[in-house]
This record gives sequence, C-alpha cells and structure tokens, in this order.
Amino acid sequence: MADRRRGMIGAATAMFCVGTLTGVSPALHAYPVYGGQAVRYAVGAILLFAVARARKLPAVRLTGRELLLVVLLALVGLAAFNVFIVESTRHADPAMVGTIVATVPIVLAVATPLMEGRRPTPYVVVASVVVAAGAAVTIGLGSATFTGVLLALGALGGEVGFSLLAIPLLPKLGAIRVAAYSATAAVPLLLVAGLVVDGPRLVRAPTLSETAALGYLAVVVTAFAFFCWYDALPRLGADRAGLFSGFLPLGTIVAALVLGTGHPGWPEFLGAALVIAGLLLGLQPAPAPVPMPSHAVEQPE
Repeated sequence: MADRRRGMIGAATAMFCVGTLTGVSPALHAYPVYGGQAVRYAVGAILLFAVARARKLPAVRLTGRELLLVVLLALVGLAAFNVFIVESTRHADPAMVGTIVATVPIVLAVATPLMEGRRPTPYVVVASVVVAAGAAVTIGLGSATFTGVLLALGALGGEVGFSLLAIPLLPKLGAIRVAAYSATAAVPLLLVAGLVVDGPRLVRAPTLSETAALGYLAVVVTAFAFFCWYDALPRLGADRAGLFSGFLPLGTIVAALVLGTGHPGWPEFLGAALVIAGLLLGLQPAPAPVPMPSHAVEQPE
C-alpha cells in the first residue's frame, strides 16, 4: 500500500510540475528554442548525476539494446516531443495541441497491457477517457490546420514514448539513472536541431528572467519531475500512471494564478472535477482474478 501511495504522489507531482511549464515559457519567448532546451536538459542531467553520486549508486554497464533504448527515449520522449510541440503551435492553436496531447492516458491504458500480453483493464480505459475529457475541458478546444494536427499527434507519440520506452530500463537502471541518461542523450540531439534552425545563434547569454526560467525548467521540470515520474512508473504501471497526466492542466492553472498570467473560470474547475473522478475510478484496487470453473470428470464405474 505504501509503495502504491508513493507512486501516486510521485506521478501526480511529476505531471503537476510539467504542467507549470506553460506558465514559465513566456519568459523564454525571445530565447532560441532548441538551444534553451539543450541548456535545460544539460543542467538537469548534471543535477541528476550529482544526486546519483551523492547516493553512491554504482556504475552500470549498458548493453547495446539498453543504449539503443536510452537514445530512442531521448530522441522520441524528449527531443522530438519538444520539436513537435514547438512546431505544432505554429500551425495550430496551443489549446488544440494540448487537447490532442491530453489523450495520452487513453493510449497508455490500451498500449501498456497489450505490450505486456494482457487485455486492457476496462475500468482503467474508461477512467482514462474521463481524465482525457477533463484535461480537454480544462485546456479548451482550439483550431488547427491539418499540418498542426499531424504535428500535435507527433507530440502525443513523444509523450507516450517518454513512458513506454523507459519501462524496460527502470528495473536495472532505476529512476535516477534513466532520467539522467535520457536527459544527457537529448542534449546533442537538440543542439543538432538548433544548428539547423538557428545556426550560430543557437545559444546566447540569457537575461536575468531567462536565467530564472531556464533554472526552473532544469531543476523542477526536468531533474525533479523526471525522477518522480520514473520512480512512479514501476509502482503503478504505465496504464494507471498515465491517468495522472490529468494533473498537467492543473499545474498550468496554478502557475497562471501564481504568476498572474491567467484567471481560471468554470471550464477549468469542471475539467478538474472530471480529472479527479477519472482518477478515483482508475485507481481503485484491481479485482481479484476469477478462477475458471472446474468440472469434475465422472469416472466410469
């Protein structure tokens, strides 16, 4: 029970912290996007490795398959996700992008058990739909072009990959190493993308407000939130952990209130109520498996 409770707290904390990203991002509108993300992940990786050293975690040798998974995790779940998010908002209303990404609980609720060779749990699937609906109501539907929708679907795939690609690595590496290795691997990928898009203006000295925003993203949204999420995944399973993505818009609302950049109304509170209802449904204890009825075979006299 304590293990499950820790997973629930970790997943909720991680998604809430990631949700505050949109409240902080306006401070970085003038900063090169890909260079800023590379700086964020580099600082986050340094912090995670420092924590690993402080906890005296032994060195782990990666196999070729594990190294490939780390690179794919960084490429799909970190670098590509950020690229798709940035580019999709050029062709679609940010609310529409957020609404599409908010369907991640449904994908995880179906894909995770199928990958494990079992049937999706019906009430978890229903709960994920409720959570996704609540997140969509909270974010609000927007408008998009066909290109914007495709890019937003790419961001959704990145969000799914952020969890599913990490699951095989967690038993051996643990949450801290998976977070540190993936953040490290994302840095050169983002630098390459930045060189293509921004050229020599990839990185510049940040202003005071930009430094504060980059520091927040590195410490809270990367190092802390990544650890919380990867610590929660094996405790809950990706299908149930995915339900906590409903906390993303809740983090956005709180950040908007604290920073004075928004004033939530009834749609936000209605969406929050739906998210909570979905969590209560999806996190109920799994029913005990019903044994197959056994029929005694009559022996001939």
